[in-house]
Amino acid sequence: MQKSKTSLVVRAFAQRGAALSFFVLVFLAIFIFIAIPDNASASKLQQNNAQTLVLSGGESTNSREYDPATTHGSGNKMVFSGLVSFDPYLNLSPDLAETWEVSQDGTVYTFHLRESAKFHNGRAVTAEDIRYSLERALSPAIQSDTALTYLGDIVGAREMASGSAENVSGIKVIDEHTLQITIDAPKPYFLLKLTYPTAFVVDKENVESGSEWFRTPNGTGPFKLVEWIPFEKVTYIANQDFYLSVPAIQNIIVELYSGVGVRLYEAGDIDMTGLHYYYADRFLNPAEPMRTEIVSGVDLCTGYAVFDVTQPPFDDIKVRQAFSKAFDRQKYIDIVKKGHALPAIGIFPPGLPGFNIGLEGLIYNPEEARQLLEESTYGGAENLPQIVYTDSGIGSYVNTDVAAIVQMWEQTFDIEIIVENVEPNFYYDQIYAGEHGQIFRGGWCADYPDPENFADVLFHSSSAQNNGGYSNSKLDSLLESARIEPDIMKRIALYQEAEQIIVNDAPVLFITHSLSYQLVKPYVKGYIFTPISIPIYRYMWLDGK
Repeated sequence: MQKSKTSLVVRAFAQRGAALSFFVLVFLAIFIFIAIPDNASASKLQQNNAQTLVLSGGESTNSREYDPATTHGSGNKMVFSGLVSFDPYLNLSPDLAETWEVSQDGTVYTFHLRESAKFHNGRAVTAEDIRYSLERALSPAIQSDTALTYLGDIVGAREMASGSAENVSGIKVIDEHTLQITIDAPKPYFLLKLTYPTAFVVDKENVESGSEWFRTPNGTGPFKLVEWIPFEKVTYIANQDFYLSVPAIQNIIVELYSGVGVRLYEAGDIDMTGLHYYYADRFLNPAEPMRTEIVSGVDLCTGYAVFDVTQPPFDDIKVRQAFSKAFDRQKYIDIVKKGHALPAIGIFPPGLPGFNIGLEGLIYNPEEARQLLEESTYGGAENLPQIVYTDSGIGSYVNTDVAAIVQMWEQTFDIEIIVENVEPNFYYDQIYAGEHGQIFRGGWCADYPDPENFADVLFHSSSAQNNGGYSNSKLDSLLESARIEPDIMKRIALYQEAEQIIVNDAPVLFITHSLSYQLVKPYVKGYIFTPISIPIYRYMWLDGK
């Protein structure tokens, strides 16, 4: 007997953490900031509206998201910076490091810091500050979920993270403005990893001043955080001593929880806003007066649901394949996403090196899905254990995207799936702690444009981001070879072979590659859509506001 499309059982846990919606998380990662008022600096804030960019956003109640060493997002690139960065065209560019050299064997990087680089309090940035920041991110006391993912190539990083060493042997201060980093093998993507927040420099005195240090951050970035009024607004002013030239925008105000972004934008209360796909058709209509104010692009993102292979029934590959084949991507995109997404049959999004248009995916076929379930060790749907899908949310509300996926499975297999709906802010803490059902919401956006950032980071057996417990020794070997392959074409071929193995093993249900829409007022100049988070505001200016 077919289950009703509304036959979802919802389990609500108000005190447990859960996932933010994948696409909501991508949007909020840009705008989540916090600080304590600095009255001296705030009093200097230019009140000229023509020099102020106004945005909207929210606040996280999880303090770990404000620390570059522990955040699961893209970090606050207005306040903090690192050795290298990306420009608006995703070219790797010098940041705190003015220049660098790489040894002939590709394992030793020598960075020369800008002598003009200063913290927001005026203190000069030194090589010792960089060493301290990297080692702090790797220290066991910090318990970062991400540090080893981005810094684990450094010799001695894993020893420090495990507590067996007090320092990272591969990080050496040569002099006040020279730092040397040695990695374990020649890896062409290593510099790209240093754009992630775990490599941002922090001020030792600031971060060791107390558990709430992030409320008065002494960063090195293009903007200073000068005022925070909880649940009301956060105010930034341009860093007049910024080593890469003073930003043209003098003030940035983030209005917190002030309303729906598109409504605030239409009312003229904010100057930019991310646009939910629900509103996209309206603003893409040629007859819409604000048609010219929408900026769109394809993200380097892949949305998926994770099957925990350590828990039954997803310890059986045929069960995972069956659930993958029971999902109709096109129907999901047409109905749930209103056509504003691309189908994902593999991990690499379009635009990423390694994307394979000839990839053989597990395509929707409900009859084959039921047959696979019969062939599994469970012998059919009637023998499956109770399945729990962990998602984010408040109360009994079930996100429409999760409801659609679950209902497809319920109708194909005549089963009932529990949706475990939990509070959003601590989702990743729960996932890394292993506190989730057999299925949970996942998703990944590129931190840097290299296939290693997807295949290796998410699916290698030893990766901290491999939260579903998936392991394949052949895949591991391919990924380890790809890490050090100098020939780019051979390297891409290795990653494409690895992706096919991942698809066949079905450790996740690949769902969509997302599209992004942004509304930008005509007087906001210099904005460029980037599928990877960069310090975009320092490249922008206001003209005619």
